[in-house]
Amino acid sequence: MFRTTFAFPAKQATHWFPGHMAKGLRVVKQRLHKVDCVIEVHDARIPISGRNPVFRETLGVKPHLLVLNKMDLVDQEHRKSVLRCLNSQGYSNVFYTNCKEQYSDSVRCLMPAVLDRICNSDRYNLTETPELCVMVIGVANVGKSSLINALRRHYLKKGKGARVGKVAGITRSVSGIIKVSDNPLMYLLDTPGVMDPHINNVEVGMKLALCGNLQDHLVGSEIIADYLLFKLNQQQNFRYVSVLSMAEPCDDILPVLKHIAMKILHKTQKHHTAEGTVVLRPNFTAAADHMLRLYRDGQLGPCILDDLT
Repeated sequence: MFRTTFAFPAKQATHWFPGHMAKGLRVVKQRLHKVDCVIEVHDARIPISGRNPVFRETLGVKPHLLVLNKMDLVDQEHRKSVLRCLNSQGYSNVFYTNCKEQYSDSVRCLMPAVLDRICNSDRYNLTETPELCVMVIGVANVGKSSLINALRRHYLKKGKGARVGKVAGITRSVSGIIKVSDNPLMYLLDTPGVMDPHINNVEVGMKLALCGNLQDHLVGSEIIADYLLFKLNQQQNFRYVSVLSMAEPCDDILPVLKHIAMKILHKTQKHHTAEGTVVLRPNFTAAADHMLRLYRDGQLGPCILDDLT
């Protein structure tokens, strides 16, 4: 029998709005009138929740595309349900991408869609210049810079134009424009990931943490790993049993982390007892980090975290 509810941490544990995000959001608003279109990138594992509501308020009537990146980490059978939910919220231009692929067909579809959106809208407050400028926005660590680099690879046959990483907060300021295409002449403007400064729903905050959109230490790796175990069992996704060489599914995170620490990582920590002796205990933090890496790399199977019913 598995848990039907999860004991979430205090709300403040999932808040993260450092200074560079506040500054980045101000600059985004200042430069918005100079761009032709906006691409909002979000994690396909949380297609409905976790997006910053400030973006929708800020965009106004700008041509807008929603890109659900990391499509390789979700089961594609949910796509119709996701699109139906988003369409009911007013989002009709939704695309799935996997920017890790060297030359992805999913990325190639974006350029025609951007051009179509621009051609069917007014180019407000812009001079009659031939080049197009597109702003890329989204919360932290959803693949904005990876998308820019994927477009450069496809259309310019060139390498990285934007710095990328697996930790939230790599892009810390609004960068200069990055060319992604010669025909049409198009530049993309990379921006820092900006979180909602008021995440009122604790479960949404935990989903963001599990997807790596919040830095792990803000919530705690062991708590995030426990939520992951809860979601995997809830969806009857028991691939972790074979991946971690366990005997059977488990609903208690402590034995799982002990197994990872002792049997897989062989990592322990020294603890000083009240009697003055030193004992070796499993390194639960290292084990939790390992489990989260497996999930984020897709090794524990596809798992969509939002309820689509």
